[in-house]
Amino acid sequence: MLKESKIVLATKAFVQQELANAEGGHDWFHIERVYKNALLIAEGEEVNLEIVAIGALLHDIADAKFHQGDETVGPQKAQRFLQQQSVEQATIEHVIKIIENISFKGGNFQQQFHSEELAIVQDADRLDALGAIGIARTFNYGGFKNRKLYDPSISPKLNMTKEEYKKGENPTINHFYEKLLLLKDRMNTKKGKKIAEQRHLFMEEFLKQFYNEWEGLI
Repeated sequence: MLKESKIVLATKAFVQQELANAEGGHDWFHIERVYKNALLIAEGEEVNLEIVAIGALLHDIADAKFHQGDETVGPQKAQRFLQQQSVEQATIEHVIKIIENISFKGGNFQQQFHSEELAIVQDADRLDALGAIGIARTFNYGGFKNRKLYDPSISPKLNMTKEEYKKGENPTINHFYEKLLLLKDRMNTKKGKKIAEQRHLFMEEFLKQFYNEWEGLI
């Protein structure tokens, strides 16, 4: 178990302040869940726990979808903060790589960086997009963007390019097929895969119930 260092505690305080007014699915509580998930997955693994912790805490410090799609804002903000805290340059560079490579960017996106620490933080973030929390976050963001719940005439777009994924405005239910249901098979760690299986099944049951209610069958 990680004994929270001075930099981890400082990072927590910084993120809480920065995301005080964030959209409900990408706020401090999302970060806190990812942080806890990451530490859970990291148990027993030979990794740098401090990099895992800082990477988890800073992974969504400035999500591009809330900054006109600009993917440089988050890494730059994280780098400035870590430099102010006099963090070692190697740690800063690793954390920045995690932030730059963690997100799902559509079916055709090829990740450019790999490390055990990234694999853990990425799994932790993906777990928060699955299960009951994942469903809640998906509909919260759909409401934030004023999207339809569902439209049977609009089919999900699979294997989108990165740009298509970023610009997608499809109904919220489509997002399950365009991202959420794909995550189970993209998990990196044994522990992450096991938890993802359970949450994936919960989402499948939810969708069955949703369609039955939509059609007036229940």
